Amino acid sequence: MIIRPQTKEFLARLQEPRRTIQVIAGPRQVGKTTMIKQVLQTLSMPARFFNADGVNADDKDWIADRWNEARALQRFNKYPEMLLVIDEIHKIDNWSEQVKREWDADTFNDTNIKVVLLGSSRLLLKQGLTESLAGRFEIIPMGHWSFAEMQEAFGWDINQYIYYGGYPGSASYISNEARWRRYMRDAIVAPAIEKDVLQTTYIYKPALMHQLFLLGCAYSGELLSYNKMLGLLQNIGNATTLVNYLKVLGESKLLIGLPKYVMDTSRKYRTIPKLQVFNNGLLTALTDGVSFEKVYTNPQKWGRWVESAVGCYLLDKAEELECNLFYWRENNEEVDFILQKADRLLAIEVKSGKRQNNMGLSIFRNMYHPNHSLVVGGNAMPLEEFYRGNLEHLL
Repeated sequence: MIIRPQTKEFLARLQEPRRTIQVIAGPRQVGKTTMIKQVLQTLSMPARFFNADGVNADDKDWIADRWNEARALQRFNKYPEMLLVIDEIHKIDNWSEQVKREWDADTFNDTNIKVVLLGSSRLLLKQGLTESLAGRFEIIPMGHWSFAEMQEAFGWDINQYIYYGGYPGSASYISNEARWRRYMRDAIVAPAIEKDVLQTTYIYKPALMHQLFLLGCAYSGELLSYNKMLGLLQNIGNATTLVNYLKVLGESKLLIGLPKYVMDTSRKYRTIPKLQVFNNGLLTALTDGVSFEKVYTNPQKWGRWVESAVGCYLLDKAEELECNLFYWRENNEEVDFILQKADRLLAIEVKSGKRQNNMGLSIFRNMYHPNHSLVVGGNAMPLEEFYRGNLEHLL
């Protein structure tokens, strides 16, 4: 059983006096509920765990009833403190207002019930937290599984991780790639789009959103202008619509359009985006006509998979380290990724099957003087070493 890095932080917060609601936030199938169950098995504090999945969304009393159960149990047993965990909280209509009412009542009455909330829809969690629970919560973000975790749990090598990504639930199917692809599309892609996006945010053109997601996954690691996207998509739209839809997909931790690094901040978000999935399993599952053998034995294709895999890792690290992630390009020279934290810059170039003679990193260093630069893959730093290192030391 893998113990994710967030577990230690979560346990430490539970040992603190009651101050804020703890929110476990992350994309689908990264182990949020599993972590909670692991903690509950080792925690000496009495706890109640409830799952809102399957509860009628308009049941206005469900949250209050569960909260009152916890209060009654605490008083009956004279527990000095109690832990209340509610999973899939976002599936209850107006959940944030109900949580606010019960939390504030406990605060007023000095009731020592600590609260943990989880949900598979990052968008709905964010919306409810910012609208009603401002100042009352802290987030523990959980990203996708790392190479080290997938290797420890399933014995994967670096090439399997690059191709299949970091979804632990899909690992048992990789011996049959067709079955693995069906699982990815049915168990991850479909609910992510249909539930986490379309049911949580008003999307004027859902068909366009879906097409954009499929296109973005297939082009992960590549620069694609909004006008070119519109030309490839079958549904009529405009660039502003695509910008907004990419923002929604990014907030859902599915797909993002990385902006170009420029000194003028106002120009950064008007540049051609570099499409980037949050998990390389999405690139593989939604690219037609590929197989591990076809991709791995084609240096140009494999180079794009490697670059996209590095981008997935950096997206997780950017959130963890509170950085911004960009790319840089001038004419035909480019740097694959730029991490920026305050006034510190880290430039990262990926060498694996393409652009072996790219001078972009040297040009970028002369122009912007980053604090550090790394070359990853090829004959430079091995990918395994890069994944196991600590980027925080460079920022």
